[in-house]
Amino acid sequence: MTNTNNTSESQGSQHSSRKQHKSHKSQESHQESHESRGPRPMEVLREARAQLAELTGMTAESVSSFEQTEEGWVLEVEVLELQRVPDTMSLMGSYQVELDSQGQLTGYRRVRRYERGRADSRGSGGR
Repeated sequence: MTNTNNTSESQGSQHSSRKQHKSHKSQESHQESHESRGPRPMEVLREARAQLAELTGMTAESVSSFEQTEEGWVLEVEVLELQRVPDTMSLMGSYQVELDSQGQLTGYRRVRRYERGRADSRGSGGR
């Protein structure tokens, strides 16, 4: 009878060990697939703002467009270029920022400069 108990206990422990092994394999597979996919969109947004601010020395305030491409990511970032009083007269710049598939900045350029308080004429259909 003791032998039977040992056998069922050892089977239970083997079953538990297999479950843990499967669970560990599943976690590894999930981590590998996340790493092969690259960074998540929110990580890309944060990194793009931080990298642009570091390169230009200006405050990246917001991201107005965001798109994943075959090469990586393209964003349009609104940057405070010159602070004025009142704040509505501050000069803003809209920068096109390009990142590779891993979220590293590969290039940027200013596409527009405007006063913070001005309405955007591009959105109204004409100039």
